[in-house]
Amino acid sequence: MAAANDVRRRVVTALILTPLVIAAILLLPTPLLAIGMAVVFLLAAWEWCVLAGITSRPGRIAYLALLGLVMLLFWSWPEWQPWLLGLCLLWWGVQAVRLPRIQQVEVRHGWRLDLLAIGGLVLVGPWVAIVVLHAHSPIGSWLLLFLMLLIWTADSMAYFVGRAWGAGRAKLAPRLSPGKTWVGVYGALAGGAICGLIFAWLQDASLVWTLAILFVCMLTVAISVVGDLYESLLKRERGLKDSGRLLPGHGGMLDRIDSLTAAAPVFALAMAWVLA
Repeated sequence: MAAANDVRRRVVTALILTPLVIAAILLLPTPLLAIGMAVVFLLAAWEWCVLAGITSRPGRIAYLALLGLVMLLFWSWPEWQPWLLGLCLLWWGVQAVRLPRIQQVEVRHGWRLDLLAIGGLVLVGPWVAIVVLHAHSPIGSWLLLFLMLLIWTADSMAYFVGRAWGAGRAKLAPRLSPGKTWVGVYGALAGGAICGLIFAWLQDASLVWTLAILFVCMLTVAISVVGDLYESLLKRERGLKDSGRLLPGHGGMLDRIDSLTAAAPVFALAMAWVLA
């Protein structure tokens, strides 16, 4: 019964938020969308403060103000944006190698200065990627919408395929997230491949371009799983189940966008290569 209620809450929350996100992507100009997405990522930053050990309200407000300033700097000097996205790609590549090898997780207490710095990368990086994608003329809004649909499809496929066929199967990273299996990952990749094929078909793409799109989609989905695992690691190090309670059935805002934090920079860079 509890599992059924959880699924119901997840679906209801998604049905409310999804149309709002789609409308914002398609209807808002890039500056307004940037402000709206900044609010989303700063809400996630509020929860990130818990993972970093900042418990005081003034400390959290100061951290959010700092991240907001960093966002403003990257908006004002767009020539810095590719460097940040490249750094994000490097960071998530390292995590992809590191996380599956973790055999033990220790609960940590107190401030973690390293996470304060990493939070700037993990939260500002995807915000920059979203801005870059949306500003890409003339198809930026559709590229960003496709990224969202890609992540939503992959997350849903991983969840439902994992629940249906993952019981007793090989775990992806049992020390970090015991509920995640390789079967779920295969479901996510299958969802990504389907999205890529549909996108290529709608664009009447050639075989070479279709293969390039499939590569981007599969890479994006794979790295989105790493983003999910990384947040799981941080929550376990704090002894938490969810990063917050903002979104019924999903936990906190950070729980909802953990896949996007890793996927957005990779997708933005990869699509820049494909569209070059």
